[in-house]
Parts: sequence; structure tokens; C-alpha cells
Amino acid sequence: MQLVISDAHEGLKAAARKVLGAGWQRCRVHFQRNLLARVGKTNKPVVSAVVKTVFAEKDRDQAHARWREVADSLRDRFRDVAELMDEAEHDVLAYMAFDESLRSKLHSTNPLERVNKEIKRRTNVVGIFPNREAVIRLVGALMLEQNDEWAVSRRYMPVEKLTAMCDHPDTATMIAAQ
Repeated sequence: MQLVISDAHEGLKAAARKVLGAGWQRCRVHFQRNLLARVGKTNKPVVSAVVKTVFAEKDRDQAHARWREVADSLRDRFRDVAELMDEAEHDVLAYMAFDESLRSKLHSTNPLERVNKEIKRRTNVVGIFPNREAVIRLVGALMLEQNDEWAVSRRYMPVEKLTAMCDHPDTATMIAAQ
């Protein structure tokens, strides 16, 4: 079972389905940015707050129902926002098909972006690498360090939950149905 989490880049979405046979989750953070780009500066806090009420729901069906309520409540005043919500509902709420303990880890690309930021920080310190192998050695060491961190830490995805999820035959079907 695989789930790809990304922004709404059409190429990434197509590759997730075709190449990986994976389900797709639209990053909630990227979605919020896209959504708020359609709203004037003075209305951003209100629209953001009302949309976030969807993400506070614990039940999948209630989250979808709340999503539709919010979209409908915004439709008269912010038609573009409501239309984007109509289009993105199942993509943004795909993570709701998973166990509640995993949802906070699956709704955005933040963990990956954090790793990329660390790679950038460490490579900027070096500046110029003498050869390709030096870059591979540094980035490889960072990836091994990150793997170890994720394996022993509860910060991201607990290994026990991930293993159980991957061994569950219905998980891939749940995501594919989105």
C-alpha cells in the first residue's frame, strides 16, 4: 500500500497512480495556500478559520459533511473558494481513510520539506563540493540519520502502526476508492 502526498501538480498525481499504483493525498498546507490566494487580505483570517473547522473533525463522514457545509457557506461571497473546495474535497480529505493516530502524519508534506530544508542547510555550509561522490556521501549520511530518527522516534510515523497498515489488505482499497 502506498500513498503519495504532494501539492496538486498534475504530473505528480498521474505518476502516483500510473507508476506507483498509489493513492494520492493533496497536501493540506499547500491547499490552504492555494485557497487563500483566492481571497482578499482582509478576509483571509475568516476564511482560513472556517476551513480549518473541517480538519478538526475526527470522523471521516463528518469531515466530508462539514467540508460541504463550509463550501456552501462561502459560495455566495467567495465563489472561487467554494469551487476549489468542490474540486478538492476527496483529494484533501484522503488521509481521513486512515487510523486517527496516523492522520496528522499524512495530511501534509511537512516532514519531507523539513528533510529537504536540512539537506539544503548542510550543503550550503560546505558550499562547493570537490566531486559528485562528496555530495552523495553527505546527503546519504543525512538520509541514514533521518531514517534512524524516524525508526526510533514517535515524532512521525510509529513503525508498529506503519507495519500494521502495510499488512492490512483493505488499506490500499480504501485509498484507491477516494
